[in-house]
Amino acid sequence: MSDFSSSFDMPSAGLSENADAAELQRLIAVEQQKAQFQAQVHNFTDVCWDKCMDKPSSKMDSRTEACLVSCVERFIDTTLSITNRFTQMVQKGAH
Repeated sequence: MSDFSSSFDMPSAGLSENADAAELQRLIAVEQQKAQFQAQVHNFTDVCWDKCMDKPSSKMDSRTEACLVSCVERFIDTTLSITNRFTQMVQKGAH
């Protein structure tokens, strides 16, 4: 049994733990991005539905469809604009 414990290479175990921790952090970041995306979709669905839907029916008329498309596009454009501006501010602060 002592041969088994003495053959353990501790530095390589440390590297493996670091790689595992980095992979875990990456997976957490991916899941957070997914959650943020889902929250954004939910948010613009609520906003655009309230703005464009007068009364729900079995069919959507062309005016309502155009309103929903326009609303979602504006929401996405605004979100991208804010994100880009924030990225620029962070990059300027880092220099």
